[in-house]
Amino acid sequence: MKKKKVLLAPLDPVHDIGLKMIKRGLEQKGHDTLLMPPDHSQEEIIKSIIDNKVDVVLISRTLGYGVAEILGKFIDLAEAAGIRDKVKIGIGGMAIRPELAAELGFDAGFGPGTTVEEAVAFVEGREYKPLEAGISREKKDITAAYDYSFRNKRIEKLLDNIVDGILDYTSDKTTTAILRAEIRRQIIDSTDESEKEKLRREYAKYCDDVVKSFYEAGKYREKTRPLTSDEVKALGKYVDDVNSRLNPLTLQHIDKNPVVFIQYGTGCPFMDIAHIKSCEAWGANGVIHFDPSWGARTEGFLEGYITHEEDGSIITYENLKSIKESLAPYTLWQVRAHRGLNTPETVVLAGKIGADLTKINIAYGSLSGGTDPERLTVDAVAAIKYAAEFGMPFDVVTNEELSGVPAFKAFAGMLIVSKLGLRLGGKPILQPLFCYSPEVMISGQMEDNYIDFNAAKIYCLRNIINAPIWCGAPIGFLTQTEDRVQSSLMTALHASLASSLGVDAISIASSDEAFSKGPITAPSRIDTLRATQASFRFFGHSDITPTENAKKWAEEMEEGIEKVLESVVENGNFVDALYQGLLGSREDGAYPGRAGRNTVLRKS
Repeated sequence: MKKKKVLLAPLDPVHDIGLKMIKRGLEQKGHDTLLMPPDHSQEEIIKSIIDNKVDVVLISRTLGYGVAEILGKFIDLAEAAGIRDKVKIGIGGMAIRPELAAELGFDAGFGPGTTVEEAVAFVEGREYKPLEAGISREKKDITAAYDYSFRNKRIEKLLDNIVDGILDYTSDKTTTAILRAEIRRQIIDSTDESEKEKLRREYAKYCDDVVKSFYEAGKYREKTRPLTSDEVKALGKYVDDVNSRLNPLTLQHIDKNPVVFIQYGTGCPFMDIAHIKSCEAWGANGVIHFDPSWGARTEGFLEGYITHEEDGSIITYENLKSIKESLAPYTLWQVRAHRGLNTPETVVLAGKIGADLTKINIAYGSLSGGTDPERLTVDAVAAIKYAAEFGMPFDVVTNEELSGVPAFKAFAGMLIVSKLGLRLGGKPILQPLFCYSPEVMISGQMEDNYIDFNAAKIYCLRNIINAPIWCGAPIGFLTQTEDRVQSSLMTALHASLASSLGVDAISIASSDEAFSKGPITAPSRIDTLRATQASFRFFGHSDITPTENAKKWAEEMEEGIEKVLESVVENGNFVDALYQGLLGSREDGAYPGRAGRNTVLRKS
């Protein structure tokens, strides 16, 4: 590339820091530069342009008052001197926007957040691409660095005993959900429409009345409707338009910062995608599909592009496919399947469409998610096998903590499912909560700070197993208020704590998500993304140091986990242990679910 001669001049009494940074960047690229001192007149700058025969001029204007008149005068002087058509002129500063710069006659305008690389690209006459600035945009496998070796051999032995029992218990059992999952796979794979219709009739036999009426009479569930063809076309056009303009920010400041996920589930696929694209633009690394609560209680899935009036987005092949196709190639996508009557089929759909991750946990789904323990245990074994088949790691969430189950009991359940996953060829991801749980509200571990007890969770799990950790769900839950600043700050501080503790991923809420009784807004999503980005930048490689309480509580948790696992082994039946409250009792706030009770079938 031909070397350029560049003049940099501040139209400002004192401010020239930005120009000095750009000067350094240009010189590193081999260009000649001349930086004028502040407070020179416009006429003096024009004279210097002429005398030095420069190719490009970069002007900065930090102060906002009178900016249009001052900059307009500069372009007039350049034209009067006969140099306007011979020299490229760019303008930058806090008060500058590209639209204003173009209106005033400049070749480019650079506002707040402009990088040195953008200015260099302008000088060199090429399009600025973030990748050229060293921004990594690749999907990250958050399981890659782990071998799942157990450091606590006693706990590993107990888990092996429990998993042996689960596999033996489920070996001769199946459910209508597993039968539907296999039929759904055949429907997706078939290219013959008549065969598809025959399979749908067979599928409907294993559904409840609500779903059966859809396949047999075309009746939609209340408060749901199909998207029109015009809406589907408009959605495609919207995605193409946004993707053509997408220039995402980066949340992470250092490699140590965790991958950041947001959750979506507005009820409308179009709105979901609009939220996803906003979050991608502001740096989110991954997105999580939230289905409606009623979907977890329904036997079977509908088909088509479907929207509805409540939170949570309906799982259908078409809805999921439209979301998958909208995603940037570097965005991780999780479809959760952990708590309802369609767990195996959800994993099949996610795997066939190309999801990166799923979510499965028997303990949470059956103690706080409303599904019968026996039913979910049988379904989960099949779902984990599907996840392994499709190469989808799955996180094992511990949201039963929000019901009052102590962390050590929730972790015991999480470790059982994780060990089950390893036995079946899967890649589990531990998901402890960073939250102000009922346990700490009652016992007082967070009276002084929110750091120690959350740190204890990570210390405890690291002491037990070498496995990936993804904190959720979302971080800071029940610490946020309706004040958007406070809510965003709490999220950001928890994000930096997670980073300091070396976790691999986090889920964050919008600034209104934890308490909103209405729609979640895109600006509130950007609140927490920006706050998280700022906190990562603030802390960099520095760490947050917990007090000695963190190690003490970690040891207590590990001891508690071991005792819970011993009680499950002594019981001799994992499913019965769930019913008996060994992994979370009614006194804790956990209640074995009833959805799907007495529906487990013997294999023929």
